[in-house]
Amino acid sequence: MRVVSNSQVPQTNDLPQNQNVRLCQCCELPVAVVGLDKGYSADCPRCGTQLYRSEHHSINGNLAIAITCLLLFIPSHYFDFITIRLVGVMIQGTLFEGVLALSQEGYPGLALLTLFCHTIAPVAMCTAVLTTHLALRYHWFKTLKWSLSILTHSKHWMMLDVFLISIAISCFKLQDYSDIYIGHALYSLVLLQGLSVLLVCRISVRRYWEAWKPENAYRSSVKEIHCHSCHLSQKEADRCVRCEAKLHHRKPYSLQKTWAYLIAASVAILPANLIPISILITNGQRLEDTIFSGVASLINNDMIGIAIIIFVASIVVPVAKILGLGYLLFCIQFDKVNNHRFEMTIFRIIKWIGKWSMTDLFVISIMLTLVDRGQILNFTPGFGAVAFGIVVIFTMFAAESLDPRLLWDKKTASSSVLDTKTSISGNE
Repeated sequence: MRVVSNSQVPQTNDLPQNQNVRLCQCCELPVAVVGLDKGYSADCPRCGTQLYRSEHHSINGNLAIAITCLLLFIPSHYFDFITIRLVGVMIQGTLFEGVLALSQEGYPGLALLTLFCHTIAPVAMCTAVLTTHLALRYHWFKTLKWSLSILTHSKHWMMLDVFLISIAISCFKLQDYSDIYIGHALYSLVLLQGLSVLLVCRISVRRYWEAWKPENAYRSSVKEIHCHSCHLSQKEADRCVRCEAKLHHRKPYSLQKTWAYLIAASVAILPANLIPISILITNGQRLEDTIFSGVASLINNDMIGIAIIIFVASIVVPVAKILGLGYLLFCIQFDKVNNHRFEMTIFRIIKWIGKWSMTDLFVISIMLTLVDRGQILNFTPGFGAVAFGIVVIFTMFAAESLDPRLLWDKKTASSSVLDTKTSISGNE
């Protein structure tokens, strides 16, 4: 449901003690919220960013889901998620065995990256929810601050969904060489992924800070700067009055950092596609596969669906992220931003698709767990996997370091505060 109105209210500076005004975190437009019912969200009328979300569920439900997820980590990591029968030998694969195998093969960086994405980040997110509730219960300010900071950053690196897709791809690759059996841990992983997605959808860092101290407790007639840690719009200051984080109108050195990460990713993408990413030894024959040759091999084996997934995740997505970020940087640097909503859409898509590039690295980890056993069939990563891991990390860092407000800096700023009835969308 969307209701549109052209009604406007006076400027922010003419609204003494107006606690309904908030600066949009993506374009810095002052927006006033009036009469937001439960179950509805309010979006910025200029850039479409969600500004308010009226929650109808209890935050204690988040705690219950987080504890359940932490308990599910035990069976999902301890038991095997897949078992294969290769030349009469039963081989079981667990999440930690894949990390260990990568490390033993001489790729500790890739081992740490895969471990971080499928274990450390999800555990950190769920643990942060737990410590956040403890901090609210016992009024621990520093614990609350650090917990919500971890929560904000860890959810972008949680990739259990990508790992499950990688398991399916690995099974298709192995079906011609072995018999495949689903392990007990896979059921736990699927349930864990479902609950993790539910938790991410329910979590609101702003709501936790509101539970600590509500926004209307800070009386201010002028909203000049927005805190990106606790999302409190307030008067100009060096530090936030609520969470004590440093305040910046723009992320410091945003363009410089984004350019640096993007250039590093652009350099690494060449060896990532030219150097073999995996090496398969079967019947004494050594088969070295780059990303392109791996996709071609899947097509030749009539695995067109898997080939499309790998092609999109490992070739299209990294290249699209680099080109998309380069386009946004060019628009900002040379004042070529024409369609602001279009550029914001590109930015949001880049941030969302970033994690799916990890698919190939997860597949390598799973294959190494199940196949590298000195049997007739042997598997090992190639140095192209290292370069590809660098591309994944740097493109994600580049997307995080780019400040979207820079896209709006050259646009004539509207001094009016718009009623949020201009953009109210129902969640019910």
